This record gives sequence, structure tokens and C-alpha cells, in this order.
Amino acid sequence: MSEKYTYAVARIRALEVSLFSNAVIDQLIACQSYEQCLQFLAERGWGDTDTSADGEKMLKREEEKIWQTVRELSIDKKKFEVLSYQKLFHNLKAAVKAACVKEVPGDIFYEDTEISGQEMLDIIREKDFGRLPAGMSQAAQQACDALLHAGDGQLCDIIIDRAALDAIYKAGMESEDEIIRDYARSVVAVADIKIAVRAQKTAKSIEFMKQAMAECGSISVDQLAKAALSGPEAIRDYLLGTEYAGGAEALSESMSAFERWCDNRIIQTISPQKYKAFTIGPVVAYLLARQNEIKTVRIVLSGKRSELPEGAIRERVREMYV
Repeated sequence: MSEKYTYAVARIRALEVSLFSNAVIDQLIACQSYEQCLQFLAERGWGDTDTSADGEKMLKREEEKIWQTVRELSIDKKKFEVLSYQKLFHNLKAAVKAACVKEVPGDIFYEDTEISGQEMLDIIREKDFGRLPAGMSQAAQQACDALLHAGDGQLCDIIIDRAALDAIYKAGMESEDEIIRDYARSVVAVADIKIAVRAQKTAKSIEFMKQAMAECGSISVDQLAKAALSGPEAIRDYLLGTEYAGGAEALSESMSAFERWCDNRIIQTISPQKYKAFTIGPVVAYLLARQNEIKTVRIVLSGKRSELPEGAIRERVREMYV
């Protein structure tokens, strides 16, 4: 085993036993109320004494625990940067929109990122785009022009979301770690498929789709966009000829099934890392598995808060890593 990962992988193996299985998620769904769900989670060590009565605070605390664990593993943090890009670009989008108002709403930023929310807001307000990482500065300036000058909120979103996908794919392809490359390919391809599906439903133009989609080696943006113009059946037919055929099957079932497949695809991508103990793979896989776990718990809590029937919640929950 590579010496630099010996301790990290051993620590992760010990932590994996506490990950929620599909059976545990079933138990959570079976709880009779939102409050019972919080009690169930607290009994399993989620949150802390200050968050036991507040679901969102509990989930936020669990996110903090993930990165606290990563820091304790003494692995170069640059190895994990690509995994935080979506949050970093979310902060950019939030900052651009917040710059338009006098009072910034609370809790709109992620703080566990390379650039904090307040710093991002300062950069946008001062138009000091040179302080942003390469690949983000141009998108920030274009997004500001789109929203602040042209008043086009949708174009602002498209510019930033596309820049995020480009950054993820670039970082992934430049990584020496297989799991990061696989993660980047999967994230970008799934995002492109989502864009095509939603664009088809809202009758967007091919120019819109190509502006929103990021180039990806495992899927053809051109063919996918043309398929979206032809209708849902054409999208499914195209996907059936790719490694994302599962998305076609999910689309045939329902939109809920499709959204679930999109997240499950990431879990399916990282699952083989369980058996690759000589690399950083198990560490990255654990981090992504925890994020997926938190997302799934958030879906359940939201369903319970809205008093949805168990069946409606179950069709939305994600596949677990263990």
C-alpha cells in the first residue's frame, strides 16, 4: 500500500461501518413524524447537543464533520478541491445576486470553501475579478454583466453553472487519481443530460442547450442537444447507446426516478473504490458517500415535514454506498 495513504484508508474503513445502509434509510422513512426522524438521527450520533431539534442545523453539522475528518487525514487538500467546486460556484452565483440588494439574506453561502461567502461578495461588489481562480474570473464578470446590466437572471445562472462544469471536468482530466477522473466525467455527463431533459420540456433552443452544456468525453453535447429538440423519445434513444442507458430507463418511469438516477449514478461510479485499498480512492468515495447520505436524509426530512406518504418519499431517496 502507498505509505502516504496507509493511515487514511485504515481510518476510512473504520468510519464506513457507520454509513447508513438502504435498510437504515428505510427505518428513517418509517418514523411517524419529522420530530421522530430527528430523534432517530440524534441517537445515531448525527448533529450535536445544539442541533438536535433543528434538521437543517443537524445536516450542516454533518457536512462540517466530513471536512473535519478529511483535515485529520493529513492528505494534501488540493486532492479534494474539485469536490468543492459546485459549492464554490454556488457562492459565486449567490454573491452576484446578493450584490444587487442592500441587505444580504442569511445562510445563502457555503463557508467550507476556498473562498468564503463574504469574501466572494466583496470581490463581486468591488469588481475585483482578478482575485478569483482562473476559469472563474471571466464567468464572474460575464454573469455580473448579464444580471446587473442586462437584468437577465437566467443567463447569469447559465454562465456560472457552465463555468462550474468546465472547471470540474478540467480538474478531473488533469488529476492523477482515477476516482477524481471518473467523478468529473460522471458529474458533467449527468448535468448535461439533466439540461437536455429540462430544455426539452421547456422548449429551449439548441443554442441555449449548447451554451449551458459542458463538453464531456463520455457524451456528445451536439447529439444530445439535437435529440432534445426531437423529443423525449429521442433523448432516451440516444442515451441507450451510451454508458448512461440507465438514465433512459429512469426517464421512461418518471421524473422522480430520473432525478434519483442522476444521483445514484455518482454512487455507482465510486462504489468500485471499496476494493481499491492502495490509492486515495476509498477516501474520496467515503466523502462523496457521506454527501449523498446527507442529501438523502434531507429528502426524507423534507418529506416528513411536508407530511408526504411513505411511498412518495421512498421514490425520491437515493441509493446508499454501503
